Amino acid sequence: MRNKFEIANCPCGKKHIADIDDIIVENGAINRLLEVINGYGAKKAFILADVNTYKAAGERTVSILCENSVPFSSCVFQNAALEPDELAVGSAVMHFDSSCDILIGVGSGVINDICKILSFRSKIPYIIVATAPSMDGYASATSSMSMDGLKVSLPDKCADAIIGDIDILKNAPEKALISGLGDMLAKYISIAEWRISNIITGEYYCEKIAQMIRDAVKKCVQNADGLLKRDDAAVKAVFEGLVIGGVAMTYAGLSRPASGVEHYFSHIWDMRGLEFGTPVSTHGIQCAIGTLYAARLYNKIKAVKPDREKALRYVSCFDYEAYKKKLKAFLGKGADTMIALEKKEKKYDQNAHLKRLEIIINNWERIVAVINEEIPEPQFIESILDKIHCPKTADEIGIDPAILPMTFAATKDIRDKYVLSRLCWDLGISEFFEETAEW
Repeated sequence: MRNKFEIANCPCGKKHIADIDDIIVENGAINRLLEVINGYGAKKAFILADVNTYKAAGERTVSILCENSVPFSSCVFQNAALEPDELAVGSAVMHFDSSCDILIGVGSGVINDICKILSFRSKIPYIIVATAPSMDGYASATSSMSMDGLKVSLPDKCADAIIGDIDILKNAPEKALISGLGDMLAKYISIAEWRISNIITGEYYCEKIAQMIRDAVKKCVQNADGLLKRDDAAVKAVFEGLVIGGVAMTYAGLSRPASGVEHYFSHIWDMRGLEFGTPVSTHGIQCAIGTLYAARLYNKIKAVKPDREKALRYVSCFDYEAYKKKLKAFLGKGADTMIALEKKEKKYDQNAHLKRLEIIINNWERIVAVINEEIPEPQFIESILDKIHCPKTADEIGIDPAILPMTFAATKDIRDKYVLSRLCWDLGISEFFEETAEW
């Protein structure tokens, strides 16, 4: 085995390690596939792809294996709009050839998530041949799936090796390129919220990991002009940034470094799409729109002066039973899991709220300072989205603007994570923000 990616002696007190053996990002990287396979002493490969990713890199993968007399089995999903759900995972498991001792995924988001689950359960090494710089899950140890109507992150494993061939990645659909940078811009919010949660809830935080993300985002933004021109440096910056995001999540042992409330906008829209058939776009584009909304809301919250009595009155009058009914009507069966989570978490408990409120009031200047340090002005984010022709509003991707206030309200329930919508609830200003936001 090769050396693992790790940070030893981190000031945060944790040892950070990602169980990844190889990350190869260069022009012609796929030509090193045999070298990577041989490094595991593998005898037979199982290839998983869909019809689009097979054309993008699957044919070349098969050619390399055939040229070098490496036997393989394969499963190519014929559905180009593959959903990351129980059906897709079950299909992959049923088609899996147990005589194979190495897994090769050819694709991006959904294929990668399915392969991580399959590799984790079959206990064989996994190589991902990336086909698009579209999302940050390549190096993360979780799979983003739809299960029982709810978007969940299932713990599994990182890919053992990541092959990012710039010559393949730069030919990805334009929407995938936009999505990748959209997912990177989301990190402005995620790092801010990680720090804010550290202040309010005492959640673990690592500055070294946060700086990894900041540096990656900066490089992406600096090269944004070249992305739609399919410039090598721009595509490489986005792909490497997304991989770094996955590594950062693995180092931290949680998703904090790479996702926050902006991702939850996307998750809520996905859940409604699954339940009601409403329009959805790619994860990265939805995250980009969520990032812009979050930046505007954070810009607005800086002007708020915490009012203890107002917050206490608001929480004492909060009717959770009525809210649950709204949540169920809004999300359908996906709300059941969120309601079950609250039974364990008890974030709406008045005593727990009082403790958080006192910390917020006593540390308000620090919280505002974090917002100023981490989150750019909304106009700056808009300018980057304009450069890559990314939608900036929900209605541009077919989502009814009328649902946005409830979308924002529901983001505080989707995970056990302190995000902007929870801060607004703690301050007693949720409805005001939901109704007066610049959606």
